Order: sequence, then structure tokens, then C-alpha cells
Amino acid sequence: MLNLELHLHPETEERFKKVLDLYNDKEILAQNIIAYQIVELRRAILNIRLDMKCFEDKYQLSTEDFYRKFVSGSTEDTEDMIVWAGIYEMLLENESRLEKLT
Repeated sequence: MLNLELHLHPETEERFKKVLDLYNDKEILAQNIIAYQIVELRRAILNIRLDMKCFEDKYQLSTEDFYRKFVSGSTEDTEDMIVWAGIYEMLLENESRLEKLT
């Protein structure tokens, strides 16, 4: 059995207790929370991939090739390049989180 200690603001704690009271089976609640996080990560990954595709089409370069050039300093530091690198790093972080949950 998992015993969690959460440090929440009083208002958040009260709302969370109400949610817990709605579920007789805490296992189902925990599974629903995990499933929700997985869905949200997959949605975020899809949106990031769509954003990356726009950059790839615009610059005729794969994100992986662009990123290698970016981190080696072989690209200009334009707004597009900084945003593109940032969303790629977000993709990597979200994929890592998703992998831990699945």
C-alpha cells in the first residue's frame, strides 16, 4: 500500500478530498489519473510534432539534423531556431515522461 504525503494549499486539499470521496475504489481513481496524464502527454507530443513539421517544411531540414547543428553552434540564433530547438527539447522531455508512465 502506498502512503502519500502531499503538501497542498488548504483550498486544493479540500477539493482533492472531495474528489477522493467520489471514488469508493481508490484504485480506479489512481488508474484514471495515470490514464489522464498519458493522454495529455500523447496530445502534447502530437501538437509538438505538428509544430516541428512546420519548421521542417519551412527549412527543408529534419528536426534531428537541425538540432545537431543548433547545439554545435552551426545555425543562427534566430527566433525560429530558438523556438524550434525549444519545442524539440519539450518533445524529448514529454517522450521521456510518457515512457516512464507506460
